[in-house]
Amino acid sequence: MASQFSLFKTRRFSSMFATQFLGAFNDNVFKQALILVLTYTAAAKMGVAVSLLNNLAALLFILPYFLFSALAGQIADKYEKSQLTQKLKLLEIIIMTLAAVGFVFELYPLLFVALFLMGTHSTFFGPVKYAYLPEVMHKDELVGANGLFQTGTSLAILTGMILAGVLTQLNNSLVWISGITLLIAILGFIASRFIPVVPPHEPNLNVDYNIFRTSFNIIKYLYGLPLLFFIILGNSWFWFYGATFLTQTPEFSKVILHGNESVVILLLTLFSVGTAIGSLLCKTLTKNQISLKLLPIGIIGLSVFAVDLYLSLSGIRINAPAHGTYTISELLNMNGTIRVFADLFLLGLSGGIYIVPLYAFMQAYAPISHRSRIVGANNIFNAIFMVGSAIFSIIILTVLTLSIPQLFLITGVINAVFGIFLYIKLTRYKDSMAMAEDDGLWRSQYE
Repeated sequence: MASQFSLFKTRRFSSMFATQFLGAFNDNVFKQALILVLTYTAAAKMGVAVSLLNNLAALLFILPYFLFSALAGQIADKYEKSQLTQKLKLLEIIIMTLAAVGFVFELYPLLFVALFLMGTHSTFFGPVKYAYLPEVMHKDELVGANGLFQTGTSLAILTGMILAGVLTQLNNSLVWISGITLLIAILGFIASRFIPVVPPHEPNLNVDYNIFRTSFNIIKYLYGLPLLFFIILGNSWFWFYGATFLTQTPEFSKVILHGNESVVILLLTLFSVGTAIGSLLCKTLTKNQISLKLLPIGIIGLSVFAVDLYLSLSGIRINAPAHGTYTISELLNMNGTIRVFADLFLLGLSGGIYIVPLYAFMQAYAPISHRSRIVGANNIFNAIFMVGSAIFSIIILTVLTLSIPQLFLITGVINAVFGIFLYIKLTRYKDSMAMAEDDGLWRSQYE
């Protein structure tokens, strides 16, 4: 473990880690603060349903991933990454300035514009940060570096959401939200100034700005690399799975556990910390090797603990309290609740063990000439699967009128089926990487 954390001593890692952590942190402070403002203030003032505004906000943030991921991959392959990152961080400062005006003067359409722009910023930054790691890390550092990145992302999401909740409770909350998000953006730009120069691999690439043609072409290219194609399908499944569980967590906390807001935060924390620990364990469990041997363990854990969460939630009997909702300490003294908490933690742990090797494998063995574009294609599939998660949950809960525990059970069973399918495909194509290297298709610095 010591060598894993020693990466923080190197500028090549710590500068990008800080930049991406602050970016993810700011995304979630801004998004969550906006959702809370829409829920408790804007909906009533605008005379619009809360669910409509919140779903619109979710759509506007994820839409750029569909539209611009392929273009973002081209730009990241063509241009030097440290300078590109600095320009993106300057853009974030401008967006947060725009958002500050929207918050302070309660200009909600302007806030929606800022949200779309933040999604666009994240879309263009994704291929940069994930293609950067394999270019500056040694082969025996890549799994550890990805583990730390995934840990940082999980904690940034969690702490960003918590900070947003705290800020909305303060006097002059809109001013506080504006100032803090702008400050985080400035800190992100400062961190980006320390990222070392990474020469581009395709400086002569002609960028195609037709976003639909570029998306089609990179997906077609990816499909011609079946091993990477299925790696990315497995990666995107993680986002489907995580979105399905995390989206329903506040609801089952309120309806089944009758818990207050602190219980929701605890449940999200358990999942996020579990993911962080699982991500950190990958380096030790793989002995620094870029390998998929942890994949079956992650798949089994994601299914077993989903089924157990169904059983624990179905078997629990908690009557609604006379005083409103239960606190964490009150729930801990009730039968069956610790099992629910443990299941969420172990789901996160399994997710970390599952996802980190897939990211490391994708980065290390994507053709260098197309590495950023491969990450862009990955982001397109991630977005599709996350939207698919929302549609899937609506069908299960609204159309079929099944319960949230039953949704978790069905997801766990589907995960087992998908996991077997994925493992068979990856086993089938695992030798294709070596064959492609022999044919000159793959160009990894790890050859």
